[in-house]
Amino acid sequence: MENQKVVQLPSRAELFYKHVLQTLHRANLPFLIGGSLAMAFYMHLPRRPKDLDIFVRREDCQSILEALSSRGYRTEVLHGHWLSKAWQDDLFVDFIFSSGNGLAKVDDSWFAQSQKARFLSVPVRVCSPEDIIWSKAFIMDRERFDGADIAHLIRDAGTAFDWNQLLERFGEHWRLLLTHLLLFEYIYPTERIVPRWLMDELLERARQDRDPERDFDRLCQGTLLSRDQYLSDIELYGYTDGRVEPNGKMTEQEVNEYTTFIRDEQARKLEEHSLEQDKSNHDEQVA
Repeated sequence: MENQKVVQLPSRAELFYKHVLQTLHRANLPFLIGGSLAMAFYMHLPRRPKDLDIFVRREDCQSILEALSSRGYRTEVLHGHWLSKAWQDDLFVDFIFSSGNGLAKVDDSWFAQSQKARFLSVPVRVCSPEDIIWSKAFIMDRERFDGADIAHLIRDAGTAFDWNQLLERFGEHWRLLLTHLLLFEYIYPTERIVPRWLMDELLERARQDRDPERDFDRLCQGTLLSRDQYLSDIELYGYTDGRVEPNGKMTEQEVNEYTTFIRDEQARKLEEHSLEQDKSNHDEQVA
C-alpha cells in the first residue's frame, strides 16, 4: 500500500494514524484497512484519504477501543449496530463492524479473503475488492452514492475478482449486484470485464423473478440503500422496513435510534446552513 497511489497525508494525521495502527498491531488485535486507502491499493487513481476506515469484527471492537483509550485517545460507540470512533482532537478513525443498514457484517471470511500490505510502515491487511463492493453497493443516499467507486474498482481490478465469491456475498440481494454490473457496462461500453456467465445468470434470475404468479409482501428495501429517503414509505405508506428482522438484520430499537440520530444530524446541518446564510446576508448589507 505504500506507493504513489496514496496522496501524501498531512503530517499530524499521518502521526495519528500510524500510532493507532501500531497500537493495534502490537496488541495483536485483528483489523482490516478499508475506505479510500483500500481503494488506492487496488486502483490506478490516486486517493486523498479524508479519514481512516478500519474494519473489525464486532466482538473485537471493545478490545480495540480499550487499547486506544489506554493510550489517551477518546473513543465512543457512535452506533451500536455498526460504527465506533477514536478521536485525537479533530482527527478520528472509524471502526466499522457492519454497514449502516446492518447487512454487511464483518466476519472471519473478510479476513480470509483480505490481502497483506504495509501502510505507514505498519503491516496491515486490506479488505478484498469483493468485500469493498459488498459494503459500498448499498450506499445510495442523496448526499453520497458509491456507484462510481464500484465502477472504478471493477475497471481496475475486476480481471482478478473471485466473481463466484462476489455473487455468493450478495445472496438474496443479487438484484443490487446486477444493477451495479449493468451500470458498469453502461459507463464503460467497450470494457469486457464482467464474465458473460455471471450476467447471463443474473439476467435469467431477473426474467424468472418477474413471474406474475409470485405473491409479494408489502416490503420496502429502499431503507437498505438510503438512510432517510424512504422513511416516508415506512411511516406514511405502511410499508414494512427492509432493515428490520426478519427481513433485515436490525432490531426495531436499532432502527429507531439510528433514525433519531439521522434526523438530529439533519436538523443540526439545517441550523448551521441557516446561520451561515444569515451571516452572509449580514455581510452583504454591511458591505
